[in-house]
Amino acid sequence: MKILVVEDEIALAEALSEILKRNKYNVDAVYDGDDGLSYAMTGIYDCIILDIMLPKMNGIDVLRILRRKHISTPVLLLTAKSEVEDKINGLDSGADDFLTKPFITGELLARVRALTRRKGEVITDQFTFGDIALNKTTFSLSREGQFVKLSLKEFQIMEMLIANPRQLIPKERFIEKIWGYESDIEYNNVEVYISFLRKKLSAIESTVTIRTARGVGYFLEGGD
Repeated sequence: MKILVVEDEIALAEALSEILKRNKYNVDAVYDGDDGLSYAMTGIYDCIILDIMLPKMNGIDVLRILRRKHISTPVLLLTAKSEVEDKINGLDSGADDFLTKPFITGELLARVRALTRRKGEVITDQFTFGDIALNKTTFSLSREGQFVKLSLKEFQIMEMLIANPRQLIPKERFIEKIWGYESDIEYNNVEVYISFLRKKLSAIESTVTIRTARGVGYFLEGGD
């Protein structure tokens, strides 16, 4: 999953990014409201951690614009303030949750996990499609007792494919979600990881296949 951190205290933004990366999230960090809005408007993030007190544009204004533009990405507001009025203002502006600084790492991660669950989703360690199961705890792909380990990038690509079964995912989407919005990674990097995943699907004798839409992207099919 991909998280956007919008925090003007650079040391705190870097600490948050490191904590999230250690917990297998992809993270982009920006340091003012203008950049926060620009990044958030792409819609590529699964969660936004947004400070209220920001230069150029405060977090509440960023949030209001996002909601007005129908960007529904879950937002966790951060603030050094603890007044009830600030919490009410933030939640009324479209925030999904609120966390007052300073906070403990465990609470931050718990709130991020809660916000990134889909509505009505059954909490599970596995994603399934056809005859395969993708385990997010062990980073493994399995079929009927056979399993292979995946690298982080392989896991993230397969997670996107399984979350969007039979839907074409452009190469640009993989790059934005996994490598980052401003990454200079080339398309052939995606192709390399797709090749690795195809070999691993073959190794566990799955009927699921990753199809190519030439020049566009990839989609998952089979396993019926």
